[in-house]
Amino acid sequence: MHLYLHIPFCHRICPYCSFYKHTPGGTDMAAFVEALLTEARFAQKKQLPELKTIYLGGGTPSMLSPTHLTRLFTGLREIFKWDHLEEVTLEANPATFTAKTAQLYSDLGVTRVSLGIQSFHPTHLKTLGREHSAEQARASVAALQQPGSLEVNIDLIFSVPGQTLPHWQATLEEAIAAKPDHISAYNLTYEEDTAFFDKFEKGTFSDDPDLNAKMFTLSHQLLTQAGYEHYETSNFALPGKRSRHNQGYWIGNDYLGLGPSAVSTINRTRHQNVCDTAAYLKRITAVGHAQETSEILDDEAWRLERIALQLRTTEGLPKEHLLPQIDLSHLRAQGLIEETETHLRLTGEGPLLVDSIAAELA
Repeated sequence: MHLYLHIPFCHRICPYCSFYKHTPGGTDMAAFVEALLTEARFAQKKQLPELKTIYLGGGTPSMLSPTHLTRLFTGLREIFKWDHLEEVTLEANPATFTAKTAQLYSDLGVTRVSLGIQSFHPTHLKTLGREHSAEQARASVAALQQPGSLEVNIDLIFSVPGQTLPHWQATLEEAIAAKPDHISAYNLTYEEDTAFFDKFEKGTFSDDPDLNAKMFTLSHQLLTQAGYEHYETSNFALPGKRSRHNQGYWIGNDYLGLGPSAVSTINRTRHQNVCDTAAYLKRITAVGHAQETSEILDDEAWRLERIALQLRTTEGLPKEHLLPQIDLSHLRAQGLIEETETHLRLTGEGPLLVDSIAAELA
């Protein structure tokens, strides 16, 4: 079982982000933490399996004060068994913590911090609405590496409006020089209900598939040359430093989501919490949970999800998820796939075309 906690608070709303988030406003942070713990107790009444990983995402979990983080972690240890935990990840903004809080993370049991750096280029940071500087980004990585027990991931975005291939190369080289354990390199997508999407619809911003492909290929070349394994379309890790939590999602393990908008999937039943922090707090107080929607994933829905997620990994897609009538001959002829007795994986230019190939296999 994997546990995800959604902390929706941000100092500033990034114009490209479609996750549920908002500025803290008048939210009582202590009450919010207690609501998360109340929801956790409600879920644990079903005697869930022991946790393998915990992931605090957002939003900006590092906005929680040391007092609130300590209360949250103390409470989670009381509710769940941590004996076999393999990984505890906390997402952080380079502008919201210091070396002192990095040590706090380590003391609390965090094993991995994911930094939303996105770029080392001042202009692109401004375009993305990030509140940290390149200097703060460098300092944040160094601070996290001091305790000695924390793994560090750096999130990066390519195809930012105005970004050239040399710009992207410089950002990759800066990231490599920082020597993190893991680097995630995401192609910018224009998501509905974001300021970026509005500009895309108006023609102010545009998408260039050829440039996307060149930046993706450059990421693969530079990062693998630096010793990182390209183990999922957007993810690179030093040996032994893959994200265990994300791998759990990709292969279809059960996971429990706590917090506003969080999603859970347990025994192929998926539910999502209400996407409103104030409503979340009221529902937790009233009934102990905040589930708003629920669905049962039938065999076909499960199969399609496995194709979409596992095809992106180096392990590839188990062939059991392929329908008998699927014709793979043209993909073989183009050198886009390779096969074993049990799995199909993308090769050559296949990873560049993962979405279209997944659609064909569906």
